Amino acid sequence: MLALSFGFYGLLRKTAALGALAGLSLETLLLLPFAAGYLVWTLLHGNSGFLAVGPAEQLLLLAAGPITAVPLLLFAAGARRIPLTTLGLLQYTAPTLQLLIGVWLYGEPFRGARLQGFAIIWLALAVFSLEGLWSGWQRRLREPVAGAAALDAAAVGEPARP
Repeated sequence: MLALSFGFYGLLRKTAALGALAGLSLETLLLLPFAAGYLVWTLLHGNSGFLAVGPAEQLLLLAAGPITAVPLLLFAAGARRIPLTTLGLLQYTAPTLQLLIGVWLYGEPFRGARLQGFAIIWLALAVFSLEGLWSGWQRRLREPVAGAAALDAAAVGEPARP
């Protein structure tokens, strides 16, 4: 569900006519009623942790919004500047780095089905990437031939054929 929702979010951000700041503002306004309702509900039911902590923790909680907004703005601005296939491939780097940190730094077990699943995912990504490189390479090989044919046709006074 997370992969689908974030992929859909990336597609919307790429195709939206709004800039990064305007888009984030719209997203925030759309989610504000739900977040405010939840906060009021927790406060009324005595489950609000915000009032139970000291001023330093409250300040950190309030700062979490702007600290989170900056990467979102950068993501939205960057997503519009790169192809969607590149954006999709880059989405695999964060979970992979988290996995590597978990395995090497924290000693998480990584064998059996988890290792096989990870290998299959990255094998599929490699095949996808290599196919894209192969297609681009083939396209570049055909372009000079078409350009040379147009020059030859122009030299003899014929219109170039597509």
